[in-house]
Amino acid sequence: MAFGAALATVMVAAAAAAQTAPQTVEPLIPAQGTILDVSAEGRTTRVPDIATIRAGVVSQAPTAAAALADNAQRMARVLAALKRGGIAARDIATANVGLSPQYRYTDGQPPALTGYQATNTVSVRFRDVAKAGGVLDTLVAQGANQIDGPNLSIDKPDAALDEARTDAVKQARTRADLYAAAAGMKVVRVISIAEAGQNAGGPTPPVLFRVQRAADAQTSIAPGEQDVTVTLSVRFLLQ
Repeated sequence: MAFGAALATVMVAAAAAAQTAPQTVEPLIPAQGTILDVSAEGRTTRVPDIATIRAGVVSQAPTAAAALADNAQRMARVLAALKRGGIAARDIATANVGLSPQYRYTDGQPPALTGYQATNTVSVRFRDVAKAGGVLDTLVAQGANQIDGPNLSIDKPDAALDEARTDAVKQARTRADLYAAAAGMKVVRVISIAEAGQNAGGPTPPVLFRVQRAADAQTSIAPGEQDVTVTLSVRFLLQ
C-alpha cells in the first residue's frame, strides 16, 4: 500500500509538471545539410501610364471676401477646362483650400495689413499621359497660376510585380548555386521564401515636366520608364 501511494504521488507530480512546463517548438532545420539564406531583388520595367499633377489658383485682394470670390471664379474656369479636356470627375480631387492675411513689414513699426490671399488647389490624375501637356496649357490659359508635377506612376502594376518576383527567385537560385559551388556543395531544395519588400513603380519625383518658352510651343511630358522591383529572402538547403 505504501508503494502504491508513493507511485500515485509521483504520477500526480509528473502530471502537474507537464501542465506547468513551458511548451517549445524546435525550429524546422533539417538534421543534415547546411542552411543558406539569400536575399535577391527581381526587376522589370514599365512605361508609366498615370500622371498626377496639382493645379492651383492663387488670388489676392484687399478684402477676404474679394479674394475668395475671385479665387472661386478662376477655379470654376479651371474645373470646366478639365472637364472639356476629358478628365473624369473621379480623377479630380480638392487638395488644399486656404485664406491668409498679407502684411507689409517695416522696421520699427507693427505689421500693416495689405490684403488677403486665397488659394485653391486640385489634384488631377491624367490617364492619358500624352495629352497631359495640352491640358496643362489650357489650365494656365483659364487662370491656373500654380502647377506642380507630374508624379508618374503605373496604374495596374500587378503583372509587372509578378515578373519581378519570378526574376527574384531566379536571381536567388543563381546566387545559391554560386555559394554552393564555392563551398564544394550542391543546392538540394528551397526551404522557404519570404517577400521582404516591393516597389510598384511610382510615384516618381516630378523631374520630367518641362515648359517650352517659345510662344507657339506646347508643354510636353516624357514618361520614360520606371523600375518595378521585388525583394525576396530565400532559404536553401545545401549538401
